[in-house]
Amino acid sequence: MSAENYLNHPTFGLLFRICFLEEHQELFTTLYAQRVFFLVTTEATGIKFEPIGRSEARLMLENRLRMLRRTGQHQEYDQLQKILQSTFQ
Repeated sequence: MSAENYLNHPTFGLLFRICFLEEHQELFTTLYAQRVFFLVTTEATGIKFEPIGRSEARLMLENRLRMLRRTGQHQEYDQLQKILQSTFQ
């Protein structure tokens, strides 16, 4: 998870990937304000952007942290914990 990933949204511009959630799903936010969040799903027909609220994005991120802690992925857990603190605190 050391590589930063960006995606260009047609309306909101450059989005920054916060984390991978599950197969074909990732959580993104606007690069500068980090106030608008998107669930980005990769499908055979293309990329789907679903805007989500701040509290829902935080819940998804916390669920990912719990999964990482359970599976013992400590390095990714530590990195994601820092992202949680900088984005939502």
